[in-house]
Amino acid sequence: MANSLTGKIAAVTGGASGIGRASAEAMMAAGIRVVLIDRDEAALNALQAKHGDMLIPLVIDLLDPASCKTLVPRILEHSETLDIFHANAGLYVGGDLIDADSDAIDRMLNLNINVVMKNVHDVLPQMIEQGSGDIIVTSSLAAHYPTPWEPVYASSKWAINCFVQTVRRQVYKHGIRVGAISPGPVITALLSDWPEEKLAEAKQQGSLMEATEVAEVIMFMLTRPRTMTIRDVVVMPSNFDL
Repeated sequence: MANSLTGKIAAVTGGASGIGRASAEAMMAAGIRVVLIDRDEAALNALQAKHGDMLIPLVIDLLDPASCKTLVPRILEHSETLDIFHANAGLYVGGDLIDADSDAIDRMLNLNINVVMKNVHDVLPQMIEQGSGDIIVTSSLAAHYPTPWEPVYASSKWAINCFVQTVRRQVYKHGIRVGAISPGPVITALLSDWPEEKLAEAKQQGSLMEATEVAEVIMFMLTRPRTMTIRDVVVMPSNFDL
């Protein structure tokens, strides 16, 4: 790696599964101690049993405003610093807008946009005080193309990409890098109803990626020299848009 991350402290939201889990495990493999945030207590406990002291589980429901406010104070109970924050937690609403449930739209927009903004707002004072930090937000390929089959989800990611690029300009003078990773279709819990053979076939054909492949790109972003910022990375299966 271009620089050593050993001994750093990271926090990852939505970390019990999917991209969040893969990101956390890649960080731990590089010597980073990870505070893993999720509302799934059982999954967090299982991961802690696997990774030991390298993983600190925090059970937080980010959609609960009072609980969301406790994020940074609870992280700092375990560490005096926070070097990396990966805002990964998100929800998905696809299909035609006319068929979408209004409450589901509210939950998704709250988690995908409002919670990300609040979390980043809350971690910034600590990073500004220490004069360094990395903030990575999980966006989506849908943020770069007006995807007709997911207008609500895509709109949330377009909004958060604007947030990433504007906040980056505000905080670079404090030694803080802000970037977004925008994956195409990834094998996660969203595809849990797919048969194994269908998943394997789609991956072989270059239509799906593994979460671990996304995590490898996140590690590339984190290991660039401090004079370089990877502002946004689009990663997609090679056969996705052919």
